[in-house]
Amino acid sequence: MENNNNNIPKEQAQEPVQKPAKESAMQRARRNIRETRKTRWIRFAIVALVYTLWVIWLNNYWFLLGLPLLFDIYITGIIPFSWWKNSKNKATRTIMSWVDAIVYALILVYFIFCFIGQNYQIPSPSLEKTLLTGDYLWVNKVVYGPRVPMTPIHFPLAHNTMPFVGGNSYSTLIENEYRRLPGLRDVESGDIVVFNFPAGDTVALNYEESPEHYYILVDKYGRERVHRETEKFGKVIYRPVDRRVNFVKRAVGLPGERFQIKNDTIYINGKAQKQPENVQYLYLAAFASPITDDQLKDMEIAPGDVQMIQNGPDTEGLRTLIRGAGPASLIFQLPMTKAMIDEFTRAGQLQGFRKINELGVMADMGLFPEGIADAEGWTLSNYGGKNGFVIPQKGMTVRLNAENWPLYHRIIRNYEGHTDSYIAADGKVYVDGKPADTYTFAMDYYFMMGDNRDMSQDSRFWGFVPEDHIVGTPMFVLISFDKDRSIFNGGIRWNRIFHDANPDK
Repeated sequence: MENNNNNIPKEQAQEPVQKPAKESAMQRARRNIRETRKTRWIRFAIVALVYTLWVIWLNNYWFLLGLPLLFDIYITGIIPFSWWKNSKNKATRTIMSWVDAIVYALILVYFIFCFIGQNYQIPSPSLEKTLLTGDYLWVNKVVYGPRVPMTPIHFPLAHNTMPFVGGNSYSTLIENEYRRLPGLRDVESGDIVVFNFPAGDTVALNYEESPEHYYILVDKYGRERVHRETEKFGKVIYRPVDRRVNFVKRAVGLPGERFQIKNDTIYINGKAQKQPENVQYLYLAAFASPITDDQLKDMEIAPGDVQMIQNGPDTEGLRTLIRGAGPASLIFQLPMTKAMIDEFTRAGQLQGFRKINELGVMADMGLFPEGIADAEGWTLSNYGGKNGFVIPQKGMTVRLNAENWPLYHRIIRNYEGHTDSYIAADGKVYVDGKPADTYTFAMDYYFMMGDNRDMSQDSRFWGFVPEDHIVGTPMFVLISFDKDRSIFNGGIRWNRIFHDANPDK
């Protein structure tokens, strides 16, 4: 066979093959536009529409500058975000595919948690029996309008502390002023509301999960000791509004309303309010027979909430306080709803009962406002004095004096930023270092209470909730765990999955 190479001149045979010219970024962009599949164009259109609507909702049109970046990610590919897909190293492609998926998921979760809603765990019994300890809720932020993140740089799956490693899960390098996007409606009376704990601006870390928050510790031990003894109290830190611990309570008083409690009944502007169906109080009760484990489970009573008073020198005296109690009666202290009282009565067990707060053992509880509540003898059942008090409303002006300074000073100094405000020895009030006879509120405020009325740390203890602390309202229970039972013995409350989080509304 003839070798065709013999006919090729030597100079031509030795000439190297020319490589194609390197494609420019614009050439690559034009090629990608031509080759992009229809389905990817549709995906880009959907994402761009959602993003544009979000910018309009946010009312900050500078963010429209992000549209060209989305166009590049989905269509042109000028910025090589997906460089790893062309790597010859299989390990690189595998690792980076996971990194890409995780980053995408975290960005999506960030936006959902910031602007749509998020899950929240009920850590305490303050809203029993409406919500139970161990309920995991879906909290809707759209109803009242989501807050623009005050600390936008944060890890999306942690509230204020990094899991496992500890330390802050947020950065204060960038902090935004409070602004809320338009919502569907305002907070209404009876709403169950998730909000940041108002007294949680300063935290002694060892007491973060304790009812004795920083300001109680300062009153009890003194500020210098709390800051000095870090081994006992932990490091003292300040937290921005949106990084304060989340609480969940019922809104029982709205801005501008006159609030008062008389004999456990809430009065708004002088009118008695209907109690929630599942409201419960703490009782001293006489039983003919013990309360069984099955009853505790069926009535969703936490065993730790039930205390049996053992027979002793004082037991007979307690029996005399309860009408219907006999010499053989078993004395229990426990929280009960009206339905639970009826159930125990039908079972022939409940002989008599009396509210604990009627016995005068819960009188001195450090109620809000300090000074006024103690001096006038306010209690959990009779709160607000003879005439009640008006809940502050945005634009409302009040006169300032020594009598009402305890009611408003935290609003003025801590929530609305007039830190150089105080009352002098002569009773004169100063705001921003200047004498002031009146003050006009810059925000709306709310009064929040738990349905477990005698076992709830709420506004009766730490005062008003500012509007910038409002997070959202829970819509339903995602899942519920009973911490007193194993997973295989009723530890999962199946009947509460997708249960309405606020059946009274």
